[in-house]
Amino acid sequence: MMASLPLLSQAQEKKNVLFIAVDDMKPILGCYGDKLVKTPNIDRLAKRGVVFQNNHCQQAVSAPSRASLLCGVQPDKTKVWDLKTLIRDMNPNILTLPQYFKQNGYYTTSVGKIYDKRSVDAFQDKKSWSENPAFEGDHHHYDPKYGDPALGYYQLPETKKKVEKYRNEAIAMGKKGYGITKYAISFVKPTTECADVPDNAYVDGVLALSAIDRLNKLKEKKEPFFLGVGFKRPHLPFVAPKKYWDLYDRDQMPLAPYQKAAVNGPLLAYHNSGEIRSYTDIPPLESFSDIESDLLPVAKQKELIHGYYAAISYVDAQIGKVLDKLDSLGLTENTVIVLWGDHGWHLGDHGIWCKHTNFEQATRSPMIIVDGKHSGVCTNPTEFLDIFPTLCDLTNLSIPSHLDGKSLTSVLAKPSKSIKDYAVSQFQRGKAEGYAFRTKRYRYVVWVNGMYRTPSNFSERNITAVELYDYKKDPNETINVAEQKSYRKIKKQMHAHCLDYFAKRK
Repeated sequence: MMASLPLLSQAQEKKNVLFIAVDDMKPILGCYGDKLVKTPNIDRLAKRGVVFQNNHCQQAVSAPSRASLLCGVQPDKTKVWDLKTLIRDMNPNILTLPQYFKQNGYYTTSVGKIYDKRSVDAFQDKKSWSENPAFEGDHHHYDPKYGDPALGYYQLPETKKKVEKYRNEAIAMGKKGYGITKYAISFVKPTTECADVPDNAYVDGVLALSAIDRLNKLKEKKEPFFLGVGFKRPHLPFVAPKKYWDLYDRDQMPLAPYQKAAVNGPLLAYHNSGEIRSYTDIPPLESFSDIESDLLPVAKQKELIHGYYAAISYVDAQIGKVLDKLDSLGLTENTVIVLWGDHGWHLGDHGIWCKHTNFEQATRSPMIIVDGKHSGVCTNPTEFLDIFPTLCDLTNLSIPSHLDGKSLTSVLAKPSKSIKDYAVSQFQRGKAEGYAFRTKRYRYVVWVNGMYRTPSNFSERNITAVELYDYKKDPNETINVAEQKSYRKIKKQMHAHCLDYFAKRK
């Protein structure tokens, strides 16, 4: 249903595509107005393109977000809502973004995390690539003095020693395969690491060098290229060389100003931060969603926020290396660049850590598009769904008719232009699916029972809870104003967007 035959480009010289993904990176970047973070390379990229300030993912967790972006359709169409479903098990003939470029004469390749590996085959979706991707990068790039990091993350000698101890214990107990690693991480899995090591002691430094290798080879090819480069920090654990930690003073780390549940907000909008609780240095709090009593200690909050900032600066430096290589090879002028983070991240706001919600801090995600012609800032709502058609437009490929997003080329030319009234994100809690509709000022969330993630079954009778937030008056989502009389008109307008969305899916 979603597949499309290859279509020839109308341009004589096709533009290349550099497709940069950053795992768990929320928009705390200089180009998004953050005054503390050090991101000089992303910021210089932003000056050459358009920064989408009100951009949103379709589901705030890696595999569904990436599947939706790369297939150009909503999660309810990819049917990937979790971290275990394979895209092509649900849709064998679905068309992906790199696959479409491959069909149209592009050489497609990638290093690092483009798809979430839990939603694709061992070749990172074999139909998408002209050559096998290097998900972990090329291991020969690891600094020989340090070797591969323990468990894929850690380089501190004391941590590596502990990991080896528990791995040996597991082997002695007869455990095999991942069971050995699972046993070790039950004892050794810290949330942060600051080690005085070179960039290529950790995976993102290796990924940058691997991407540079790819660019050197792609320069010699006759066909245009689509190169995906997927960096893995600032995903937990927050590991980065010491020089990036040294960019910040821990005492200045900004704690979330509002660490409570929203007044009148439904409890099903929250979660207990299970992802971060799986790390061995997080205190055993009973319920992270009991906002009043179970907050992380301030010292640990500041350590985590410090680690998040350090990890972003570390990745920023790696992105700079890739951009410098693109420049030195003379490829920049003929390359469209897209940089995106797959979703946002809670840093203690509402007492929540990680992602997995329909709140602003989880759905709002950075997106920068550089077409070589335009620059500016867009504050109107956009979505990751818009990337697929936009890249088609910018490379003179026909836009497949089944895509859910809209091309942003007119917005690139005039960033003040609006092409849609709202962006949509979704997340499940128990048997209820929450759909969030984000306009320029408001967020309206309906929690629906009984749909079983089939939008065509939507009925207003099945709405069990509603949220409405006004970001002009209340940027921290402290009050759910859905039932306030003064917001009756706004609620009616936002509900009309909701009905419009589901009517189009009947």
